[in-house]
Amino acid sequence: MCELAGQSLANYRGFWGRAYSNAAMPMPRPMPTPMPMPGGGGGMAGVMHDVMHGHEGHKSGVDAATLGAFRAVLRDDNRCIRNIAARVLGNHGPAGTYELFLGLLRDAKPGLRETGAIGLGELEDSRAIGPLSDALGDPEVAVRARVAWALGQIEETAAIDPLARALKDRAPEVRRVAAWALGQIENVRAVRPLGDALSDASLDVRLTAAWALGEIEDDSAVPLLATAAKDREVEVRKAAIWALGEIESGSGVTPVAVGLKDDDSDVRILAAWALGEIEDQGGVEPLVAALKDPDIDVRVAAAWALGQIESPRALDALKAAQQDASGAVRRAATWALRQIDDEANPRVRVHVRPRVKIKS
Repeated sequence: MCELAGQSLANYRGFWGRAYSNAAMPMPRPMPTPMPMPGGGGGMAGVMHDVMHGHEGHKSGVDAATLGAFRAVLRDDNRCIRNIAARVLGNHGPAGTYELFLGLLRDAKPGLRETGAIGLGELEDSRAIGPLSDALGDPEVAVRARVAWALGQIEETAAIDPLARALKDRAPEVRRVAAWALGQIENVRAVRPLGDALSDASLDVRLTAAWALGEIEDDSAVPLLATAAKDREVEVRKAAIWALGEIESGSGVTPVAVGLKDDDSDVRILAAWALGEIEDQGGVEPLVAALKDPDIDVRVAAAWALGQIESPRALDALKAAQQDASGAVRRAATWALRQIDDEANPRVRVHVRPRVKIKS
């Protein structure tokens, strides 16, 4: 619906009619970034990214007539049309756009306040931090969620305290977006409140909090994530192990290694990947044991991780893995041996991409 609404506003260089997949898939990370815009929207995030930034990530020019058309519908009754206009104007609007969006944020109508928050987030103007922080007390959940998103877009440390308070919001969606926003800011001050959010009743909040701690990449989060790696929900366990791999601290080896014994094969794959990212000698023995895992992909990831660590202690196990029934495992073991021993066959190449799909 949003794509069609945008097309009715303007034939924006053909972007509106294109098909898009989920834009929040940063590969080769095994865990995708959660969708930044709260409330769903399918492929709209991809549409708006290309519309506002162009194919190569650079902002594309917009003529004055088109901007005028978008400005004219900022108060439209159709929420989708309003919010599309806010996003485009937030990226390309002329002088005075900040005051325009600030006025909408303070409007009596909740739909217009939501639109104002979206526009201020797209502007990424630090002047908006104060008004947006105040708006986290808005009576409408949708407005508070968009406000939290906007603060994450601005990425200023001044927003950490109000976003930390938003992690206590009564609405799970607001708490989830606040956790996402703190991950965007990537400051160590957010570790403690995000650690508390790992105990949230909502799975999505816990999942996003783990992701955010992985984005911050601070060692102080390791004990918090170690607990989350034992969460009752498999998605949270995967997110926590991914985050430990992102932090790359040797203190994370033990909780990650526990994941190699998880009942879920994707958790075990991700645990092997994380140990390879950490590259600590303490991961060798757990990974050697994982070379006998019943799941082929776990064995492949374990061999890859041993190649990353490059420990001679893995030589015998990797040589044995060259006799594995799976060709993928044999190739991964051969590659790992080459990493450890430069005299091995240099023509053998293997690309290991753990098969992990985490719900955003």
